[in-house]
Amino acid sequence: MNEQLIQRIVPEIRDALLGLRFREAFQLGEQRFALAFDGDGFRLLFIGIETIEPRIYLIERRLRDLKKLKTNPSKFTVDLTKSLEGRELIGIEKEEAERVIEFQFRSLAGSISLMVQLTGKSANMFVLDSNRRIVTAAKKPNEDEQSIGMVYKFPSLSDIDDNDELRRSELPSGTLSQILDKHYLCQEAETDYERLAAAARKKCRNELSKLRRLMKNLETDLEHHGDAKLWKRFGDLLLASQSTAVRKDSFILVKDLFQENAPLIEIEADPNESVAEAAQRYFRKYIKARNGAAEIASRLETVQKKIEATERLREDIEAAVRSTDIAFFESIVGKSNETKRPSKKVQVKWASKGIRSFTSSDGFEILVGKKAVDNDVLSFKVANSRDTWMHAADYPGSHVVIRNADRKDIPQKTLIEGAQLAAFYSQGNKQPKAAVNYTLKKFVNKPKGSSPGLVRLASFKTILVAPIFPNVSPK
Repeated sequence: MNEQLIQRIVPEIRDALLGLRFREAFQLGEQRFALAFDGDGFRLLFIGIETIEPRIYLIERRLRDLKKLKTNPSKFTVDLTKSLEGRELIGIEKEEAERVIEFQFRSLAGSISLMVQLTGKSANMFVLDSNRRIVTAAKKPNEDEQSIGMVYKFPSLSDIDDNDELRRSELPSGTLSQILDKHYLCQEAETDYERLAAAARKKCRNELSKLRRLMKNLETDLEHHGDAKLWKRFGDLLLASQSTAVRKDSFILVKDLFQENAPLIEIEADPNESVAEAAQRYFRKYIKARNGAAEIASRLETVQKKIEATERLREDIEAAVRSTDIAFFESIVGKSNETKRPSKKVQVKWASKGIRSFTSSDGFEILVGKKAVDNDVLSFKVANSRDTWMHAADYPGSHVVIRNADRKDIPQKTLIEGAQLAAFYSQGNKQPKAAVNYTLKKFVNKPKGSSPGLVRLASFKTILVAPIFPNVSPK
């Protein structure tokens, strides 16, 4: 918001909120808040502190609708409610020549202030104590002079940007808060629509790409199986020519009884196998190619139908873009106001007490299971597909996971330290050397119905280490 709009909105906010008591802070997004006040009525103050278009105005929402829109509160939101709950708002002032508004609340020890900075890059909210020291902040301040515990100072002019598009000359008559609320709701609806349309296009594009890759792989598999009729023909000719076949290096020469004049042809064969064994090998290739061709042909038909359906969906998406059909996009990618919940893997990581945590010499996190059940939790609920998984090769022991959130190459030193932990926390820790298998977590599978801790590896490498406790730091 520019200086003119802030100058006009402050008296409107003052008339509506002054003398009311603070009730609760609702978090509506990472940097969006609704402050609720009680008194002669229920009032809501919206504050947005995004770098682009920070803003403040009164809004009208039902409490139950507000609770549906709110996200998990940040530490600042919790601290704000705790500091101001039940306190009377006794003053609202806009600082001269600053896009900063101060809200003063009555306190037994003087007053507590909420400073709202609508200043572009330095947009923020601060709670100040009676000595005007910063108690908490909504965002990490851009300036050292606005750190927690310091006396509050206004942001430097260099940080004040004027990004908003709404100008005073553009405003129709009416309550300024209602005008601003309507303007930004329309703007957000347009942004949500564009996001949904882009997400629908991306989803369709990714699906088409995946299906075309699958089609190509299936065609390659079909080619790899070879010509089933040719393999059967070779098998029949070899069986029919066991007494007359002639060896020549890696080939067997037989008469092609299926052609006129029965010319001699060469059939590739292993020098160490008999003519009958070569015939049986070609019959096995024939059966495999015949069955594979039928299965692959069926899958190719299914994939082709899916590609055609996805192509039609892409046409429907473009038609929905032209008609602004937001309900259609929501049916594809979900509603825009759905908030992401923390993944179960993240929750389990901190909830499980059966997992040891270390930091390698290179700064990588290494997790070690304690019991068999903990190993299952670590391997299948905490570890991600790109993490490195380890286990002593010949002895029962702990599962070890080297976390790799940034998908970097694991340094050899960290790899050895992880292997040493796997050997140390195994029943082979008394041996001078122990073999440790390691692989990416995506190659670790749990056999159905198997006991806790038992896994199957689709692919792995082995490293030999001394089963000693490495130079790692416990967390």
